[in-house]
Amino acid sequence: MPRAIMLQGTGSDVGKSLLVAGLCRALVRRGLTVRPFKPQNMSNNAAVTADGGEIGRAQALQARACGVAPSVHMNPVLLKPQSDVGSQVVVRGVVAGTARAGDYQSRKGQLLPTVLDSFERLKAEADVVVVEGAGSPAEVNLRAGDIANMGFATAAGVPVVLVGDIDRGGVIASLVGTHALIPPEERALVAGFLINKFRGDVRLFDGGLSVIAERTGWPSFGVVPWLADAALLPAEDAVALDTWKTRSGGRLRVAVPMLSRIANFDDFDPLAQEPDVALSMVPRGQPLPGDADLVILPGSKATIADLAVLRAQGWDVDLTAHRRRGGRVLGICGGYQMLGRRVADPDGIEGPPGEAEGLGLLDVDTVLKGPKVLEEATGTETLTGAAVAGYEMHMGRTEGADRARPMLTLANGQTDGAVSADGRVMGCYLHGLFGADGFRAAFLTGLGAETSGQSYAATVEQALDRIAARLEEHVDIAALLAAAR
Repeated sequence: MPRAIMLQGTGSDVGKSLLVAGLCRALVRRGLTVRPFKPQNMSNNAAVTADGGEIGRAQALQARACGVAPSVHMNPVLLKPQSDVGSQVVVRGVVAGTARAGDYQSRKGQLLPTVLDSFERLKAEADVVVVEGAGSPAEVNLRAGDIANMGFATAAGVPVVLVGDIDRGGVIASLVGTHALIPPEERALVAGFLINKFRGDVRLFDGGLSVIAERTGWPSFGVVPWLADAALLPAEDAVALDTWKTRSGGRLRVAVPMLSRIANFDDFDPLAQEPDVALSMVPRGQPLPGDADLVILPGSKATIADLAVLRAQGWDVDLTAHRRRGGRVLGICGGYQMLGRRVADPDGIEGPPGEAEGLGLLDVDTVLKGPKVLEEATGTETLTGAAVAGYEMHMGRTEGADRARPMLTLANGQTDGAVSADGRVMGCYLHGLFGADGFRAAFLTGLGAETSGQSYAATVEQALDRIAARLEEHVDIAALLAAAR
């Protein structure tokens, strides 16, 4: 009979996504057919599925850990923040509209039948489904209509493993406090707990495990050490940028401004892993570094709003100075749109209807309009002829004189992107292009950097295997499987 187990956390960013990915790979290595599932996710880091939808990037990574293609059923509800109070709502991979936080809170329960149907579809094709919660079940103010944590677990009858992050401190209080806050019927769903991100000798926490078990009645499934290989995997959301550290020693200096609605910033992971690249994610309040060789404008969930942020930070002035010094500029998706002369949103797709002046570094104009392009793509980079592969995820249509010099030629015969007359400014809609080893090597060589020759795909696969091996060592996976139902 197919079984399921759900990992919920005492808070956000406790490592649930990574643990689910590692457990999926560990169970696959045991010969089981495994599927990941997250009822509701909130992230602007998304991935395109083969069936033409979009899901959270973390669920795409978890599918990879299972050795299967990602499906819209693995993350049936995805919220993509467009402002501080509102998000685009994606249901089974398709945009279903936008909602302010309060409005979504009142109607999210209506999505439970869709969530349960997707879960049952995955369960029918797997030996085990590993489910990931969102946030914390202790957020009892959000419990009404919940589909992300205990609301789902109760409706689906799925046992829960509660994950606490010891690295941030207060892990005993967070686990015991969760026990105190959730009602008895939800406590009964909790099969046990995991301690995550432990540094040092795990035996030093034996007393802490005893206290948690005594206060809650929940057994421990293990203490997971700090997993350094997590840095080699795509991050779930922008929380990871809060702790970003620039690799020192790289000769090629690359700067990426951290826009308010930055999207799909895992585009830059392959660059960050190149030893000769010093990649800086520049936070708001700091100027773009004057010694940068390349500035990359990333994707954005709200292009016009992030153009305003860029100007408010003075980054437009920094870019002009960078360009004057002979520096190079690359824009990806929303960043590509910003490089043009104008961005128009007549239908209010990403915010209030309107338009904004672009940076004017490319002779193109963009109009935001549907339908949304969601597709995987391959092709070649025009300058070097190197192969590229990735995915498009946008609602913009970009045209102009510089489109006569496209950055990419796609396998379907179409072209993508634009290049300035002097070749120093370029942009395209293709996410993930730096994951193509040949293109990355050609691109970096053209900028004077040495390349490692490493395979990015192999790096991710090896990291998943090592994480799975560590979980086998420190987690009672047999007990987890026995608790699943």
